[in-house]
Amino acid sequence: MVCGASGTGRTTFVNMLCGRRVLEHKDADEPSSNHAEYGLEIKHITTEVELDEENTCVSLTVVDTPGFGDDIDNEASFSKILEYLERQYDDHFAEETRIKRNPRFKDKRVHAMLYFITPTGHGLRELDIELMKRLAPRVNVIPVIGRADSLTSVELLQSKKLIMEDIEHYRIPIYNFPYDVEEDDEETIEENTELRGMMPFAIVGSEEVVEIHGRRVRARQYPWGIVEVDNPKHSDFLAVRSALLHSHLLDLKENTYDFLYENYRTEKLSKIINDGDRGSSPMSTEDLVSRSMRLKEQQLRKDEQHLREVEIKIQREIEEKRQELLAREAQLRDMEAQMQLAERGAGVGATQTDDAGDR
Repeated sequence: MVCGASGTGRTTFVNMLCGRRVLEHKDADEPSSNHAEYGLEIKHITTEVELDEENTCVSLTVVDTPGFGDDIDNEASFSKILEYLERQYDDHFAEETRIKRNPRFKDKRVHAMLYFITPTGHGLRELDIELMKRLAPRVNVIPVIGRADSLTSVELLQSKKLIMEDIEHYRIPIYNFPYDVEEDDEETIEENTELRGMMPFAIVGSEEVVEIHGRRVRARQYPWGIVEVDNPKHSDFLAVRSALLHSHLLDLKENTYDFLYENYRTEKLSKIINDGDRGSSPMSTEDLVSRSMRLKEQQLRKDEQHLREVEIKIQREIEEKRQELLAREAQLRDMEAQMQLAERGAGVGATQTDDAGDR
């Protein structure tokens, strides 16, 4: 999910992340377009994103929030986004509590939300604080400064410092690339420490390709120079892309499942239990908890069985390959033995011919 006020670079960022135009830019010169997008909308699109030069792809669902921050009172926007996030949790909760699961069910829980902060050169606005505080318990919030090239280097460093101080002061539980000193390896600790130090990420976006010294790069051109969006010295875009699609892809999903969703699930069960105590639920507290635990255990057993089947399949394939190699080696040995016999036979024949000639 990408969220932020209009003009902070959400659309350009998504198109850069996906490597092609996925979202259309709002035409500011078209009055009908402006009126059509009055108020907050929530749009989602699923696309394939190439991860590397070997054409490895991942299916990515992008949820955009055009119209956020355009109103004087954004309370309705806060509620609408929160309701969307919780609706995905509710759908998953309903599915996992079914006696018979739907094999075609699609998990639509949001794994990360990039919040684009307006580049004011100062700390967080009240709008930023309220939104992140509301949403952080439901989604991994990653703060970024959009259009960071509108700030000088000094202003950008100062703005980053003030924003992180505000996040700490207001105790906003953003996704801060967590690590465990005792359990994680040095490489993971070093990488996460570096990413923490870069927050909030400074994003410069451009879909324009220009040529610089024979190289074609995505960049923004100014009278004073060129800003390369894929250059780590100019923008944090590559670090964000790598974290989202490579290094922290699994961790973002696991944190969503094991922490954010589980907290919501616990709240949901507590509410159902409390309603049951007031007589609104036909199930007793123990029955509800017991059923939930049984369903959870059943799912874990299914997952374990699936892993065992995968492991057996892999072991079988390895054994088949080993047998093929052994058969190939035996075949090569037979061929080598036949060649040696043929060579010896040829040698004996030549000797007999020479002896006959001498006689």
